[in-house]
Amino acid sequence: RAEFKEEMLRKRYEEEVGSLAAERAKVETEEHQKLMAFNNLENERLRKIREERLQQEAEEEQEQKLEAAIHREKKREEFLKEKELEVLQLQEAVKNFITLENLDERIEEALDNPKNYNFAIDKEGRFMRRTVKQSADRNPPGTAMPSPPE
Repeated sequence: RAEFKEEMLRKRYEEEVGSLAAERAKVETEEHQKLMAFNNLENERLRKIREERLQQEAEEEQEQKLEAAIHREKKREEFLKEKELEVLQLQEAVKNFITLENLDERIEEALDNPKNYNFAIDKEGRFMRRTVKQSADRNPPGTAMPSPPE
């Protein structure tokens, strides 16, 4: 009788544990399925966010490239304008250059209009345009120079 009771209890225990194990496995499988579905949804949501961010970054990069190209073009145009202005100024300056064709004319002009760069400026800002030869003619050695006429 005791063996029979023990056998019955063992069978009942195995059925309960066995059925509970099967139920537990079934519940775990269902929970796993739900978690996998949630994970897939979350991955899909994050993929969309990532794609939108990448698209936005690509658009911003494209805009930056366009702005950089526009900026480079403006710099190039400014550079060309500066160089054109420089060329025009040089062409204007060439008119005053001394060349073989106008050498005689320039020599005559320089002889007709002598320039004297030998002058001094006193503390009051007046120009003193006397040369050493003129001063020596007017003032014998040992005498002071008179103040310049205004």
